[in-house]
Amino acid sequence: QVQLVESGGGLVQAGGSLSLSCAASGRTFSPIDTEWYRQFPGTEREFVASITWSDGTRVYADSVKGRFAISKDNAKNTVYLQMNNLKPEDTAIYYCNIKARLLFGIVRDYWGQGTQVTVSS
Repeated sequence: QVQLVESGGGLVQAGGSLSLSCAASGRTFSPIDTEWYRQFPGTEREFVASITWSDGTRVYADSVKGRFAISKDNAKNTVYLQMNNLKPEDTAIYYCNIKARLLFGIVRDYWGQGTQVTVSS
């Protein structure tokens, strides 16, 4: 079992910055990759960014390229999402998801609780 704790959301003016963090904890797991998603009211979650733990490969949605940066701290099992030049249309609940390998090679996905990001115009 893996627990994810997100933090860092809040209210910011357009053009400002926020940094989200997603800390993973649990017994005997190896993170494979971590992704950030966001959800607008009444819509499905959409992919924002991902990072692979083995080699640091990063992927971004077109809507955030050049503005958002995903990074990780292996020692802390934590992934960060630095969000710069925020726009009102970035307002959403942001979720992290980790794909982790557990004992006996079992692979599972886990979701964080979500954190609200609000960008005012």
